Amino acid sequence: MNFMKHKHHRKEGKMTVAIEKQTSKVPSGFYLALGLGSMVASLTLHCLGQKKNALFVGQWVSPLLIMGLYNKIVKTEGHD
Repeated sequence: MNFMKHKHHRKEGKMTVAIEKQTSKVPSGFYLALGLGSMVASLTLHCLGQKKNALFVGQWVSPLLIMGLYNKIVKTEGHD
């Protein structure tokens, strides 16, 4: 049985489409650079003895990389 034939397509909301149009304009490498930059900033803060700030900035890495992944998916798969 081919599951692709039975795939249900739902239209995205207007807000989602508007967000995807804007985010697709940003290069995917930008999010990777931001993620790597936050790693470096976190390491720098940690070395300077600002442990709490280092942890705070270090927590930005995962969301930034996830946003980059989402951006890449929107660009390759498109939206409704």
